[in-house]
Amino acid sequence: MSRASIAIYRHNWLDTLGAWLLALLWILPLAYAFWTAFHTSEYAIRLDFTAPWTLQNFRNAWEAAPFARYFLNTTLLVLLILAVQLVLSTLAAFAFARYDFRGKNVAFALVLVQLMIMPDILLVENYKTMAHLGLVDTLTAIGLPYFASAFAIFLLRQTFLGIPKELDEAARVEGASTLQTLWRVYVPLARPVYTAFALVSVSFHWNNFLWPLIITNSVESRPLTVGLQVFSSVEQGVDWSTITAATLLTSAPLLVGFLLFQRQFVQSFMRAGIK
Repeated sequence: MSRASIAIYRHNWLDTLGAWLLALLWILPLAYAFWTAFHTSEYAIRLDFTAPWTLQNFRNAWEAAPFARYFLNTTLLVLLILAVQLVLSTLAAFAFARYDFRGKNVAFALVLVQLMIMPDILLVENYKTMAHLGLVDTLTAIGLPYFASAFAIFLLRQTFLGIPKELDEAARVEGASTLQTLWRVYVPLARPVYTAFALVSVSFHWNNFLWPLIITNSVESRPLTVGLQVFSSVEQGVDWSTITAATLLTSAPLLVGFLLFQRQFVQSFMRAGIK
């Protein structure tokens, strides 16, 4: 075996070892949560394969907080944000990709600036705005700061730029309007990008915590992540079996969705060029 072959083999072996180590580090917290959620608290820090399994922790977690309402709030919130983001981002990206207007480059640069600003920096100003609009403690208040996504606009603009303009001309010859061209030509060709962005958006807003914690005060508008804090309060005590059961309840939809559609997930990200 030549030296080059040996070097390549060692490099591949190190890559594989590093991937397995990272996978192990990622799976350990989930494995601990799974073990603890299905066992009584006495086995939370003790690994005993003969320990009895139980679903009581899930019943305790479900009864300790209105999880049904939290799931409904979170689902409505995620769908609302995603729907508005897709509509606004599609229209903005199409304008940036296919129209020439004064200040176009400056406007697009301002959109990109949004990518460099952490949402946490704007918490105080966003809260003042929501209070002024009378939207505090509503699902609209949680989602409104995220309705315009610079990330989605950038992705879709780059995708639309790669679509041949001859397709626009062909659509116009057939009598299609601008919106019909956008809907029948651009949107279908950008479907992998829409799928990839939808995955990012749903995952982020399903797990978002700080802004919903600040802007909500009641069960009627509180999402799952904020509802979890009841299990770590001093009054309730710290029961790790119940906490991990509640955590699995919260993350189960995303985990199940990933397991069912992992192939589509990977293909969408590869086609969209997201690394």
